[in-house]
Amino acid sequence: MSATAAPATTTDLSEKQQRILAHLREAAATETYFKSRAIGEELGLSAKEVGTNMGAICEGDFDIDVEKWGYSSGTTWMVTT
Repeated sequence: MSATAAPATTTDLSEKQQRILAHLREAAATETYFKSRAIGEELGLSAKEVGTNMGAICEGDFDIDVEKWGYSSGTTWMVTT
């Protein structure tokens, strides 16, 4: 039997991660690409805080897919539903 970690669920997320996920779910209806800086401005977080917390969202099993997309002038995330 192999020991693999199960993907994160919303109950596994911190309060900041839940706020970021909720923001992305809402905004993904009209946008695909998001800068960490812009997410942070919307939520009162720094771009570094957003980037630090995105790992759990990227690896989790949610109704959106989040992928690190680019690094020019800050990290960009591609979000698809």
